[in-house]
Amino acid sequence: MKRVLLKLSGEALAGDKGKGFDETTCGMVADQVRQLVDSGLEVGVVIGGGNFWRGAGKANMDRTRADQIGMLATVMNCIYVSEAFRNVGLATTIMTPFSVGSFTELFSKDRVNTAFRHKKVVFFAGGTGHPYFSTDTGAVLRAVEIDADGILLAKNIDGVYDSDPAIHPDARRYDTISLEQVLAKKLQVIDLSASLMCQQQKMPLYIFALKEEGSIVAAASGNFHGTIVTVD
Repeated sequence: MKRVLLKLSGEALAGDKGKGFDETTCGMVADQVRQLVDSGLEVGVVIGGGNFWRGAGKANMDRTRADQIGMLATVMNCIYVSEAFRNVGLATTIMTPFSVGSFTELFSKDRVNTAFRHKKVVFFAGGTGHPYFSTDTGAVLRAVEIDADGILLAKNIDGVYDSDPAIHPDARRYDTISLEQVLAKKLQVIDLSASLMCQQQKMPLYIFALKEEGSIVAAASGNFHGTIVTVD
């Protein structure tokens, strides 16, 4: 792979605290991404906002407003994590689909390609810029737009299982599964709109547990403990 998009959940970055940031986890992510960049890989990053805000289903609140707060949560996450990356010597830039003053740049593919030529890690904050779309969909959209070779999907669980392993101790983890099978079996990997976009645009997923040592570097190599979701 030459170019990848790394999707991180906000909850995973919070560690055991559940909210905010776990500095050790963020530092671990930064160290691994530095290894990828040093090896010549171009890396984009999308971070969910769940460590600050989960707006869907909020009672007595307009869904559009709730989703806008969620978009801003992802901006805060990207600002924080980009600083963790800078602390290990990486150059970064943050792009959003809407203006956030001087905090970010407006997204464009030309700006992304320029940043990659300068060996910068590009953070894509703010989701799609529209309500009713998750950061899963935003991640797939950006991956497709920047011609990524695949999406590295870091989760709290080490891949795709045939049932919930927290409920079923005998649940089986797939090493490889097609996106068509994921949809047919209704396995909750990413949301439906994101899944359909991956299927249409032939964007593979590499799913792994963030907490496992070296998991990001291993996933980028394709030789890792997790699940490859194919789109052939």
